[in-house]
Amino acid sequence: MTTYCWPYPDIRVAAKADLADVGVIIPTCNAARHWSALQEGLDHQGLAPSQILIIDSSSSDGTRTLARQAGYRVVCIRKEEFSHGATRQLACSYLADKLYLLFMTQDAVLASADSIEKLCSALDDEDVGAAYGRQIARHEADPIERHGRMFNYPAVSQVRTLKSRQYLGFKTVFFSNSFAIYRRAALEAVGGFPLDAIVSEEVTVVGKMLLAGWKIAYEADAVAVHSHSFTLTQEFARYFDIGVHHGREKWLLAEFGGTGNEGMEYLRSEFRYLLTERPLWIPYAALRLLSKYVAYRLGTHERHLPAVIKQLLSAQQMYWRPRSEGESVADAGPQPGATDKTAGAVRS
Repeated sequence: MTTYCWPYPDIRVAAKADLADVGVIIPTCNAARHWSALQEGLDHQGLAPSQILIIDSSSSDGTRTLARQAGYRVVCIRKEEFSHGATRQLACSYLADKLYLLFMTQDAVLASADSIEKLCSALDDEDVGAAYGRQIARHEADPIERHGRMFNYPAVSQVRTLKSRQYLGFKTVFFSNSFAIYRRAALEAVGGFPLDAIVSEEVTVVGKMLLAGWKIAYEADAVAVHSHSFTLTQEFARYFDIGVHHGREKWLLAEFGGTGNEGMEYLRSEFRYLLTERPLWIPYAALRLLSKYVAYRLGTHERHLPAVIKQLLSAQQMYWRPRSEGESVADAGPQPGATDKTAGAVRS
């Protein structure tokens, strides 16, 4: 079982700002094992419990009971109805009075009492449409996991514009909903989250924001503890899904460049890190990189694969389930704008 220690003492604690205009959205599915650390971090942020919305995919481990005991708002959808884009878009409708929408995942632990305040500060610039925070590896993370967080989430903040693609390429649209905040006006201006995205819904939104003239911020002082130790099979499935997303959203690659240069930079960085820290891990790292490449390429060509094969290769198997004529992945759960009472048919 993953364990966390909170707070992380090496990160500064500051006075809390007025956060009344922020709504926090956390999709969950059997989150009980993460709950203690998740709630511990949230409870120190200066938020009212009613500002936190848990949108739960029919957990069977008591997640909803824990959330209600904490005073959070809870909406339940059927597990097969979850979609990365549509579920988050649905959640936004339950916090219609909030100017800023902050998204987390159930296994992300806020590392200090000012993590959310720091992330919100990135929106002080009215041209910033969205911002994401720094993610650091768990204490027990393996060296590959640790390097990934160091590479993708450096200690220096950054603000990106459309011009950034000239030197950052596809890295310009790197973003993570594991700890991110959106200006509602900017999110709505680009049409919200894509309802049929298999994964990377945030990348699609960020790309549209940049093309529309918004800035995107990375706030390194806003920190959450979040990393994964994927098996080869899990990582293969994850990169297959990323490939599917890129294959279907070709405009992202056309506007921001391909992923080849970024991949080579990551490869060189990882091998340098392992050579210094854990050289015996290099063969395994090479195998993982090859697996990710094959999975990604298969995903970009998924249109040529039978549905049953795509379902086997994907981490989002429900995404590929047969649907009735006219049904989309967005046709699920309580209707946008529904109150807690009217959503009662899918609550428990």
